[in-house]
Amino acid sequence: MESKFVFKNRTITVDFEKQNGLVPAIVQDAHTKNVLMLGYMNLEALQKTLETQWVTFYSRSRKTLWTKGETSGNYLHLVDLKSDCDNDTLLVQALPDGPVCHLGTDTCWGETNRLQCGFLTELEEVIADRRQNPTEKSYTASLFKKGINKIAQKVGEEAVEVVIEAKDQNDELFLNESADLVFHFLVLLQAKGFRFKEVLEVLRERHK
Repeated sequence: MESKFVFKNRTITVDFEKQNGLVPAIVQDAHTKNVLMLGYMNLEALQKTLETQWVTFYSRSRKTLWTKGETSGNYLHLVDLKSDCDNDTLLVQALPDGPVCHLGTDTCWGETNRLQCGFLTELEEVIADRRQNPTEKSYTASLFKKGINKIAQKVGEEAVEVVIEAKDQNDELFLNESADLVFHFLVLLQAKGFRFKEVLEVLRERHK
């Protein structure tokens, strides 16, 4: 028998019967999208989660409900909740008050819960390495050596090139100039002591 709930004007359908009254609940950070932990919910745990907006689970060992953070203070604040295609697994998006794992780590996999921007994050790490371990052949290292004014100038030059190519019909040149602009902007951010995630935080705040 399936149970239905209304959350954020959406109907959530959950089948608690398939697994003896329990469903897995995957918890994901609503901002970073990193997976924080896995717990289990029964009907009562899900109802309490929706009512209090604090993520609550059912403990299979203690046979009772438990709200994440009730002893540590590291609550999980509910942001969104969805059921999967079979209605027997929940994806819970939440904002953590602190470390999620009882061992004191950000996640139950021992990972740092930081914002990942896909390949941009990888590229930032390469840029950081070129700055910390410069070589004569590294173009990136040469930019840092020339200083902030030269880096800022390169960003301006690349921005102008993007504008010029945007008015043309050569998509390949436009995309290449756009890539150059993004690269030099990432270099400029690091020269100023920032990462791209901090730009995203500003955009997120403006979106509220």
